[in-house]
Amino acid sequence: MLRAQRLARGWTQTEAIDHLRTMAEHLGLTAPRTDADQLRLWELGMHQPRQSAISLLCRLYDCSARDLGFVVPPASEGAWAPPQPSDRVSAPVDLLDDRVEAARRSMDRTLALGSVTAAQMDLLDERILDVRRQYVYTPPTKMLTELLDELEEVKNLSVDRQPAAVQVRLSEMTAVLATLIADALMKLGRLSPSRAWYDTAQNAADDSGNLELRARVRAQRAMLPYYYGPLEGAVTLGREARLLSRGRQSATAAFAAAAEARALARQGNVAAAETAIVAAQRLYDRCDPGDQDDAFSFPERRMLLYLSGAFTALGRSSQARRVQEEALALYPARTGIDPALLQLEAAICLAHDRSPAEACQLAGSTYLRVPSDHRTHILEERARDVLEVLPSGIRRGRAARELTEILALPKGPA
Repeated sequence: MLRAQRLARGWTQTEAIDHLRTMAEHLGLTAPRTDADQLRLWELGMHQPRQSAISLLCRLYDCSARDLGFVVPPASEGAWAPPQPSDRVSAPVDLLDDRVEAARRSMDRTLALGSVTAAQMDLLDERILDVRRQYVYTPPTKMLTELLDELEEVKNLSVDRQPAAVQVRLSEMTAVLATLIADALMKLGRLSPSRAWYDTAQNAADDSGNLELRARVRAQRAMLPYYYGPLEGAVTLGREARLLSRGRQSATAAFAAAAEARALARQGNVAAAETAIVAAQRLYDRCDPGDQDDAFSFPERRMLLYLSGAFTALGRSSQARRVQEEALALYPARTGIDPALLQLEAAICLAHDRSPAEACQLAGSTYLRVPSDHRTHILEERARDVLEVLPSGIRRGRAARELTEILALPKGPA
C-alpha cells in the first residue's frame, strides 16, 4: 500500500525520498536518514519505519498509517493519523456523508494499487531493452543477476490490480526476461531449471495474447532440445512458431523456419529441411530484422548461424563454410559465443571432409580462445559433436585425445 501511494503520484523511489526531505525541511522537522533502498524495504514490508518517519510519510501522502499498510499500536493511532488543519472546526458529520466519503477513499486506494503511469512503463521498457543489449556480450552467470533484478520489478507491479493494457505489457516483459533467463541457464548446462523457465516464458507470452511474442518464445525455446535433445522437440517448437507466424513476413517467421530447418537437418530429414531452409531465406529477404544488438532480435548474423547448422548437419560443407564466413564477418568485437559455435561447426565440416586432425585442432583452439566466463557447458557439448562425427578409429588418435583433454579443463562459472 505504501508503494501504491508512490506509484499513484508517478514518483520513483528516489523522487519520493527527495519529496519527503523537502517537506521535512519546509516544516522545520528533522529529515529521516534514509534513501531509495530503505524505502524499497519499507514498501516490501521487510522493515517498518520509526514513528517519526511514519508521521512524515502520512503527511507526504495525506493519509493514515493504516492507509500506508503499517501496523499501528492502538495507543499510537492518533499520533500517526494524517495531519489536520489547525483551524478546522469540529462539526457533526452526517452518517450517510461519512459513508460516502469512506467509500470514495476506499475506491481511490483500490485504484492506486493498480495505478502505473505510462512514463513508468516506458522507463521499465527502456531498462529491459538495455539488459537485452547487454545480454549479447555479457557472460550468462553475470546476466542472471541483472535479469532477475528486472523481473522482480515486473513481478512487483504484476501482483497488484492493473488495467488490461498495462497487464499485457507486463506479461510481455515477463516473457522476454524469462526467455533470457532460460537461455542463460541452458548455456550453463542447467537443463531442468532452463526448461522450467521456458515454461514460464511460454505461459507469459500466451497470457499476453501477442502472436509475434508467442512465436518468438517458441523459436527461441527450440534451442534447448536442438543442443541437448530430443531433436523432435526442436522440430515441434519450430513448427509451432512457424504456424503462429503464418501470413506474416517477419523476422520471427524467418527465425521459426530456420529453427525448424536446422533441427530437421540434424534429424536427417533432408527433404523437409531443404523446404524449411528455402522458406526461411525467402521470409528473411522480405523482413525487417530489427535491432542488430538486441538479444531478442534475429539479425542477419544469427540467421546465417542457423543456416550454418542446417548445412553442416546435411553434410554440405561448401555451403556451410560460405555462410560461416559471412556470419563471422558481421560479428562485432564485443560479443558472446556465437562466433565460437560457427567455428565449431566449421570443425565438424572438416571432420566430414576427412580432415580429422585439422578438425580437432580447430575445435580445441576455438574452445581455448573463448574467455573463461563464456566457456560454458553448451560450448563443450558442441565441441564434443566434432569427436562424435569422427570415424571410430580416429577417435583414439592423438588429435582426438588432445581435444578430449582440452574439453576436460575447468569451465567458466556455473
